[in-house]
Amino acid sequence: QVQLVESGGGLVQAGGSLRLSCAASGRPFRTYSVGWLRQAPGKEREFVAAITGGGDAYYADSAKGRSAITRDNAKNTVYLQLNSLKPEDTATYYCAAAYGVTYKVRSDEYDYWGQGTQVTVSS
Repeated sequence: QVQLVESGGGLVQAGGSLRLSCAASGRPFRTYSVGWLRQAPGKEREFVAAITGGGDAYYADSAKGRSAITRDNAKNTVYLQLNSLKPEDTATYYCAAAYGVTYKVRSDEYDYWGQGTQVTVSS
């Protein structure tokens, strides 16, 4: 079992930045790939970024150039830096983990989920 707890969300003006954190506990963290997905009201959950245990990162097109996903395996924590935020980035952001060495994109590929952290971007 892996437990995930997100933090770092909040209210920010357009153009601002936030750093989200995902703290994990349970099984050896390095053996899991971790992703960030988001869900806006009335919309389906969508992929934002993912990182493998070895640190290889992958981004959705909407996140490329504005986001950075990193991980600190010693701290069992994954971070998502969000820059140049837009109102359309407003959503609940979820951290998710999947056992294995490759990154995951689809929600159904993830085994464990955090409770989510709200990001609201005002115009």
